[in-house]
Amino acid sequence: MNEPQTTFRLLPWSTPEGKPCFLAGDGTGYVSRVADDIESLQLGMADELLGHADHMLSDSRATARELRYLATGLTAALRDMRRVAESRGARPPAADRGPEGQGGGAPAGE
Repeated sequence: MNEPQTTFRLLPWSTPEGKPCFLAGDGTGYVSRVADDIESLQLGMADELLGHADHMLSDSRATARELRYLATGLTAALRDMRRVAESRGARPPAADRGPEGQGGGAPAGE
């Protein structure tokens, strides 16, 4: 007897105590789509922040305070991206779930 194996997805949010949240399922439900949308938003924000970083680092007038603020944002974005990578690496690629904005979005690696 081959029973289907339950997979657990690391979600892009934590409990109020800072512990990771996991979702059991096949990746097609509402919570999975919300998690996909949040991950897409995080990826977009990180990309935008990189653009700001390129601009700011090429500006010799950037102050230490501005650079610290940038470093704080980049650290948070990197932490989010590491979590997305861990989540995607721990589960098989999701099937196409529809148009972007409805759990679709860009596949991992784009």
